[in-house]
Amino acid sequence: MNNKFKLKNGSGTLCCKGCGHQDKQLNTYDWLADIPGNAEEQDIVEVQFKNTRKGYFKNSNHLNLEKGDIVAVEASPGHDIGVVTLTGRLVPLQMKKANFKHDAEIKRIYRKAKPIDLEKYEEAKAKEHDTMIRSRQIAQNLNLNMKIGDVEYQGDGNKAIFYYIADERVDFRQLIKVLAETFRVRIEMKQIGARQEAGRIGGIGPCGRELCCTTWMTSFISVSTGAARYQDISLNPQKLAGQCAKLKCCLNYEIDVYVEAQKHLPSKEITLETMDGTYYFFKADILKGLITYSTDKNFIANAVTISSRRAFEIISMNKRGEKPENITDDNHTGPQKPIDLVEQESLTRFDKRKNGNRKKKKKGAGQETTPISKGGETVNNIEKAVKVPNDSTVKETNLHEGKEKGRNKNKKHPNNRMKRTDEPIKNNNNDKAKNNS
Repeated sequence: MNNKFKLKNGSGTLCCKGCGHQDKQLNTYDWLADIPGNAEEQDIVEVQFKNTRKGYFKNSNHLNLEKGDIVAVEASPGHDIGVVTLTGRLVPLQMKKANFKHDAEIKRIYRKAKPIDLEKYEEAKAKEHDTMIRSRQIAQNLNLNMKIGDVEYQGDGNKAIFYYIADERVDFRQLIKVLAETFRVRIEMKQIGARQEAGRIGGIGPCGRELCCTTWMTSFISVSTGAARYQDISLNPQKLAGQCAKLKCCLNYEIDVYVEAQKHLPSKEITLETMDGTYYFFKADILKGLITYSTDKNFIANAVTISSRRAFEIISMNKRGEKPENITDDNHTGPQKPIDLVEQESLTRFDKRKNGNRKKKKKGAGQETTPISKGGETVNNIEKAVKVPNDSTVKETNLHEGKEKGRNKNKKHPNNRMKRTDEPIKNNNNDKAKNNS
C-alpha cells in the first residue's frame, strides 16, 4: 500500500525534503523536488558551508543526494564538510545568478559524511571562537587597522578562513606568518563588508523582525540617499542607518512604487497662481496623491492641501492665462488633511499625549465631584447658602436637626413615644375645658 505513493526521486514520501525550508541563510526553495527524476538530470549539486559560503560540486560518483544531506567534498588541501541545499534543474539557474564562471574547475563530491568525518568537523568548529579572540589580539599587537569578524575552520581542520573588515588596504603578510605559527594550520584571509558582518552576527531590526541579511538576503545591492529622497523620508542618519552602520537595505524595497506614483504628481518647482495669491509647493503624500501648498516659499503659511487632479487643473488654467478664485475646488469636498510624517517619527510623541491626558483627567476629576443635585440645586449652591445663612435657612436646618434627634431617641427608648403622645392629648383636653368655661 505504501509503495503506491512513493516517488522515484529517493525521498520515499509525497513531501520531499527539498520542498521544506531549512534554517539556513542561503536556503533555496526547490519547487521542482517532487518531480520524478529531477535530481538525475543534473550532476551539479549546490553545497552550503558555514555562514554565507556556498559552492557547486560535481556528483561524479552518482550518489543519491537529497536536500539536507551532509557530504564530504573536495578542498585544497584535504576535504571539507557541507550540507546539500539544492539538486536538479534549478542548480544551473543558481550558478548563473551567482555569476559562476563556467571555465572554472568544478570540484567533486567524495561521499556522504561518515561518523569519523563528523567528529573531526565538530572538533574543528569548537576551536573557532578561541581562534577568533586570539587572532584579534595578535592583529592589535601588530597595529593593524582591521577587525577580524569571524573564523571558519575547514571540515578536516587543516585550513582556517579569517573574515576581516577594513576601511583601507591592509598589509597582513606579517599577520599570516604569526597566525600560521600560532595555530599550525593553513591561513586564508577574506575581506567582507559591514553588511556581511551584520548578517553573520544577526539581530532584530526596527520593524521587529529578524534582519533580512541574516534570514534570506544573498546579495547586497548598493543603497544611496536618493532612495530616501524619492520616498520623502527625512535624511536623518540615525534613522536611515541599520545595525551595520550603513543605509538600510529595505530603502530599496518600495522605491519602484514611489517612482511610479510620483509620475502622477506635478513638479515641485511649479507654482499655482490664483486670485488669492501665489502658492508654492511645501510637501506631498505620494501614495495618497495629496499635495500641500504654502503662500510663502521659505516657510509654511496658509497651508492648503489639495489633490493632484486639482493641481493639474490649476496648472492648465495658468497656462491659458486664467486664474481661479480659490485654490480649492468648490464643487468637490476637500481632501482630508494628511498626517504629518515628521510628527510620527518624533521620539517624544507618546510623552506629549500622556502628559496632555493626565492634565485633562486632573481637571475633570475636580469638576465631576461637584454636580450632585437635590431639588434643582447643586451642592455648590447649598454650600454657598450655608456660608451666608439667611433666617429661613437657619430655621429649616434647626427643624431638620430637631426631627433627626427625636427619631434617634425614639429608637433607643420606645416607651418615650407613648409618653409624648399622651401629653399633647391631656393638654388638648384642658384647653377645651377652659374654652367651655
